[in-house]
Amino acid sequence: MDERDFYRESRATKPATLNCPFCRTQDTYELNWLLRKKVDRLQGRADERDRAKFAKWMSYMVLIDDKVDCKRCRRRFEISGIKTTAFL
Repeated sequence: MDERDFYRESRATKPATLNCPFCRTQDTYELNWLLRKKVDRLQGRADERDRAKFAKWMSYMVLIDDKVDCKRCRRRFEISGIKTTAFL
């Protein structure tokens, strides 16, 4: 089975407070995340190895955005200080 069979994918936005390195202002930005929720149970075609993998895996989120535009000076800066993966 493929890893995509174990999860349901959706997109979500979460607020984060970031500092612009150019104008040094702090503001709240909406960051895009890929939400991967573990399905309730496996399909019938899973074997023992797939069931063992499924038992270990957890739901998680992956950060999609790597840069944002400053709301004040309009410059684009990299997101730093935020974890790119979060377990649910």
